[in-house]
Order: sequence, then C-alpha cells, then structure tokens
Amino acid sequence: MSTNASSELVRAFRGAWRQPGRLRIVHCLRAPAGGLFRHVRDLATAQAIAGHAVGIICDASNDDPLSAAHIEALKPRLALGIVRVPISREIGLSDVSAFIAARHFAEASGAHVLHGHGAKGGAYARLTARALRRSGHKIACCYTPHGGSLHYDPATLKGRIYAGLERRLVAFTDGLIFESAYAARVFAAHVGEPACQTRVIHNGIFPEEFVPRELDDDAADFLFIGELRRLKGVDVLLEALARVHRTWPARAVIVGSGPEAAEFQRLAQSLGLDGDARFLGSMPARDALALGHCIVTPSRAESLPYVVLEAASAGVPLIATHVGGIPEIVSGTDTRLVPPDDPDALAAAMVQTLLDPSAAEARAQRLRATVARRFTASAMASAVADFYAALRNR
Repeated sequence: MSTNASSELVRAFRGAWRQPGRLRIVHCLRAPAGGLFRHVRDLATAQAIAGHAVGIICDASNDDPLSAAHIEALKPRLALGIVRVPISREIGLSDVSAFIAARHFAEASGAHVLHGHGAKGGAYARLTARALRRSGHKIACCYTPHGGSLHYDPATLKGRIYAGLERRLVAFTDGLIFESAYAARVFAAHVGEPACQTRVIHNGIFPEEFVPRELDDDAADFLFIGELRRLKGVDVLLEALARVHRTWPARAVIVGSGPEAAEFQRLAQSLGLDGDARFLGSMPARDALALGHCIVTPSRAESLPYVVLEAASAGVPLIATHVGGIPEIVSGTDTRLVPPDDPDALAAAMVQTLLDPSAAEARAQRLRATVARRFTASAMASAVADFYAALRNR
C-alpha cells in the first residue's frame, strides 16, 4: 500500500473513531491470500497507522510466494505481531490447536476487538471471545463471512452442517459485517436473521488504482485472475475458450494458484488449448492486468470480489457471472453479466467482445466511473471504524 493510500485510510479511521485511546485489534483468518487477505491487509495497515495495536492469526501452510511477500511487508506494521498455525480448509482436528493458539494470542495481547474473517477465522474469533469473556475479559467480537460457509448449498449435508455451526456461533457475535447486500440476504436465508448488530460495508479500493493499465505487446485476448479452484469457474472458462476456438484463435492467460491447478492444466490439454491457455502462477493483480485485453470472472459463487473492482478501476473490459455481490458492483451500468456454470453463454460473451472491442472498452470506462464513486477504500475504512466503535459502546 502506498503512502497516499495509507494516509487516506488513516484519515477515515481517525475521523470515524468515537472511542478514544489506543485499541488492540486482532484479525483472525485462514488463508493469507486472495481478496479476503487484501481486505485484512488494508484494514490492519490503516488501523496501525492510526495508532492502534494490531495483530493477525492465520494459516501457516500457504507457501505461495506472493502471499509470503505480502506478509513480510505487513509485519513491521503489526505491533501485536502475526501468529501462523496450520489451518485446514475443512473442519478437522487441526482446528483444536488453531483455536488454542488464537485464544492464547488474543489473551496475551489483551485484545479489545476480535475480528474474524471467513468461516474458520470467524469461528476462532467468536469462540475465543466467548472463552475470554468467561474469564472476565471485556472484548468486542465481529465477523465478516467473505462468502465462506455461505457458498455451501443448504440442501447438502455439508451446507446443513455449516449453517448449523453458524447458528450456534451467532450467540457469541457482537456484530456482523457483510461485504454485500447479497451476503446479508444469504446469511438470513441459510442461518436466520441475526440478533446482533449488522452492517453492509462494501469493499473499496484506493484512488491511485484508478489509473489505466498499459497492455503488454503480447497481451492475450482474455485474462483470469484468482484462486485456482472449482468455485472460481476456471473449468468453465476453459470450456468456453474451446468453443470460441471453433471460430476464433483466441488466447487466455490464467493467473493464480490453488488446489486444483493441475486439474485445470490437464483440462486445457484435453481441450486442445496447449499454448492458448497459459498458466502463470500468482502475481500482483495490477501486474496481471497488463496481460489480457479483457478480464473474465467466471465464478460459480462470490461475495464482493476485489478482482472485479481492481479491473474496473483500471478500465479493463469485464465479462463476469451474475453471482454474489457482482451485480451490486455493476448496478446502474450497461456492463452485462452471464449465468454461472454456462460455457455457451460465456463463450458468446467472449466472441461479442472480440467482434466489438471498442464497445467493450466504452462499457469499461463507464463502469470505472461508477466504481470510483461508490467503492472507495476511505468509505470502507470509515464504516468499519464506526462499527467497531458502536460495538464497544453498546
């Protein structure tokens, strides 16, 4: 984060904070990667520069070089430090040791605010808050799902299990922050109307990100940026690209890492896309945006994805699915969304972009103006600071 961006967030936090004094804030999350981690990094940095002592507990098993670089850059800001312990994606025995570590960290740091992010981070934060309150500690606890358990179909066994756990944990929650109105609706439908305070606070980005990207000379037609797992729809993109290939020699670049990377690479080979679907691993989103004329976000589920905001801020043409909070980002613009899990519809949108790139560029500029008005980092930071204050003053 640049000095200008940090200063903007600091002003927002200082302007909104109603509880004087230095707070001790601990953020709990699983994977230090993707949009969730960017959100935590932005908040933690702003809170630290504003004079608050901040710490983070997260997974130790992620060895992605980009994540490691972000953690190292963040460490000097964290007065309470960073604790990394193994945290699996699925529920398992490792959760016991992770919870113990979270409790010890929060207690030793004397945390005033515990903020859980994602299903695992939210569980650790709320269980820790409950345990500390039983020991006489006064602590405010809030939870931001970031999709997480809300992505599971409530008709499935796993969906019922996660919804049941969420219902139990609401009792230990002082406040819920949703990144989108969609997430708030899903939570109410799957889990129930929460009795605690709630807020919808959209993710936001910095003024310096509203700079047009400079395309590489060898930029591909299409670009994907994100975690390589089925939820993100990489397989749908590859299937759609194979359909486009029937009439157009299009190329795609896929940026990111994840548990299903090898599976997607095998799929690309089986579809005859060798050389036309390149997998480049992880890199900063801003660098990746130079690698493709049009970004494709073919997700099966989302909350409010940063990658869409980042692409919009750079004026990059966008093809995305009608899922999660994405409709809230493009609301009021002529950016069209396609159904999820539909390679034919995605391929048709890709062909239309190839046939009329000028129209795609014009739509991108209109979306850019809308995002600049409605999705700012300062508004996000101010709202989170205000919410913390409301929880502590309850």
